[in-house]
Amino acid sequence: MDDKKIRIIHQDGTTDIAFSGSPRLRDLLEANGLMPATPCGGNGTCGKCSAYLNGKKVLTCQAMAEEGELYLPEKKILSKIKTDGEMPQFDITPQEGYGLAVDIGTTTVVARLINLKTGELLHAVSRENPQRLLSADVIGRIQACIEKDKLPVLKGLIRETITDLREHALKINKLKEEDIVKTVITGNTTMLYLYTGRMPTTLAYTPFIADCLFGFEEDGAYLPPCFGAFVGADIYTALTASGLIAKDETAILVDLGTNGEISLYHEGKLVCCATACGPAFEGTGISCGGPAADGAIDHIWLEDGEVKFSTIGGSEPSHICGSGIMDAIAVLLDLEIIDETGQMDDPYEFAPGVVLMPKDVRQVQLAKAAICGGMRTLLKRSGLKEEDVKVLYIAGGFGSYIDLDSAAKVGIFPAALRESAKVIGNAALAGAIMILLGADKKFEPSSVETECINLAQQPDFSDLYMESMFFE
Repeated sequence: MDDKKIRIIHQDGTTDIAFSGSPRLRDLLEANGLMPATPCGGNGTCGKCSAYLNGKKVLTCQAMAEEGELYLPEKKILSKIKTDGEMPQFDITPQEGYGLAVDIGTTTVVARLINLKTGELLHAVSRENPQRLLSADVIGRIQACIEKDKLPVLKGLIRETITDLREHALKINKLKEEDIVKTVITGNTTMLYLYTGRMPTTLAYTPFIADCLFGFEEDGAYLPPCFGAFVGADIYTALTASGLIAKDETAILVDLGTNGEISLYHEGKLVCCATACGPAFEGTGISCGGPAADGAIDHIWLEDGEVKFSTIGGSEPSHICGSGIMDAIAVLLDLEIIDETGQMDDPYEFAPGVVLMPKDVRQVQLAKAAICGGMRTLLKRSGLKEEDVKVLYIAGGFGSYIDLDSAAKVGIFPAALRESAKVIGNAALAGAIMILLGADKKFEPSSVETECINLAQQPDFSDLYMESMFFE
């Protein structure tokens, strides 16, 4: 029999919950529709599920429920979600009605409503991917499915989010549900597995061979092809939007989202890989890191020898987001507070309570080495030098806002590619729009020979990864 009560104070009001025994706070909240964000999967390492229980700060994934009051801090609304991306010139195939293009990112979900007859982009709408409540990365979500039977929850969360985005776009444009006659949904392989309710077991164990690579329509939506277990439809559509295939030049496309995916195109052949860079680029796992929301320090620079910064919305600084983290390290390298090995003796405070710690630098080193080492491995494997690359296309939410000079200094990509680097925004969504509008197939990578490789099986990757840990 329930004999205890706790009052939950949250952004939507208050909720009184009766309970018995000593359940974990996270479990109690989840059972009552108030599940806190646990990007680390509930391991108590990210600190993102912190709350105040009877005036004491606790981690809800670790603390046990007790009578009294629990205050859940207000959730931040993302202010800088990239909803557009560059596209090459192409002829549309006029169609009656409207279409919806959706990009299911690991961090965010973005949708655009399109007039299929004219190609006009009518409305863009975005939300944080609610699956982040269970884990910040695909590995954590796969584990949640296999070990905790969370596939129905993850599927339900993303389906409900896409329904909300569609209904919002329809309402704003005074359209009816039946007016949307085509839908294209892109995303990495895991995101499409979760959207369709497929158990991602084959993505969890060696040899990591996906038992579904999509490229078909299901439940009224077209799901573009994936290349492999960890190189998904988002890269297929990003490559489409880059126009890379049609130009037939040596080029690299890298998606700098939560997951790092790299494609090298050379002499009619496409080689793709994925690399585990982790969520540091987007603020998760960083001491004072957080999303691109109001109050986030988004850019840092040196001016007359002084460190300056800007915040999203012009608000008082509360944390630092991905683009700010890259700038922070670049500036501290210039000031020789961080050396080429990543050594940093003391924390550096950019604003009251907003501090970069030595351990944060290490997290970024691990992430950037994975990306840069992956690029160098693909180049070496193909017998190419960095100067052979004509264009480095940078796609993805995080990649849309970084300062390219900072990125080169930090070493997210080889410094020799700085002049050839081109930011193309949310290319995954742009490519989905191109497919929606019937763009010429010459833009799609299905027309060329493609190979998806496992970096862990490449003999040079380990050495190139370690070399890329250093700052130049």
